[in-house]
Amino acid sequence: MKILIADDHPLLREALLPVLRELAGEVTPIEAADGEAVRRVVAEHPDLDLVLLDLCLPGVRGLELFEELRRVYPALPLVVLSALDDLGTVKAVLGGGALGFIPKSSSHQVMVNALRLVLAGGRYLPPELMPYLAGDDWASRPARATSPGVPAGVSADTLGLTGRQKEVLARLAQGQSNKQICRSLGLAEATVKVHVTAVLRALKVTSRAQAIVAINRLGLRIEGPGGAGGELQHKP
Repeated sequence: MKILIADDHPLLREALLPVLRELAGEVTPIEAADGEAVRRVVAEHPDLDLVLLDLCLPGVRGLELFEELRRVYPALPLVVLSALDDLGTVKAVLGGGALGFIPKSSSHQVMVNALRLVLAGGRYLPPELMPYLAGDDWASRPARATSPGVPAGVSADTLGLTGRQKEVLARLAQGQSNKQICRSLGLAEATVKVHVTAVLRALKVTSRAQAIVAINRLGLRIEGPGGAGGELQHKP
């Protein structure tokens, strides 16, 4: 996975690296310290799986960069990581399509769990602000502009995937890395990469994070012993 850390404080970027290492799969962190660097990285890496965005970057004002990214790259999975945790700011970014808002004051484990939730297709809300967000069903509301993907209601069978590709899709939904899929299915890594590429193409997405969002929107579930290695089927 490629994850962009957009923050102007080197110590904060460094502190996030151990957090990313605890996520499933191999993570390639990319760093940006100002608004212009964020724009350049996003343009050069269309396959980013996630952006962790500080709202107070040099060269931008307030929500300017956040709104620009949502407008220009609507499929880009984006989480705000900020010290500006007032209710108005939180509502603005969640209403604007962010997949989560993580206060910088959060502990290491809270950040790990929040990012795991987001990468699994959920949305993260600060627990201390939940009482103030009770009037809005933020947790169940999808981001306003997510990955285009395939239309809702399409079944796994109509995606045109082979049986093996369905097995790979099931493991992608579980957050398994290519190496984990290799071990699970007894395949060579080069073969797994070919199947992953085919799955992403079938879902009309360009990254694993977007694939998980598409899987959730399709209503696909994994059935099988212990929830692992089962066939990916369409919910009735």
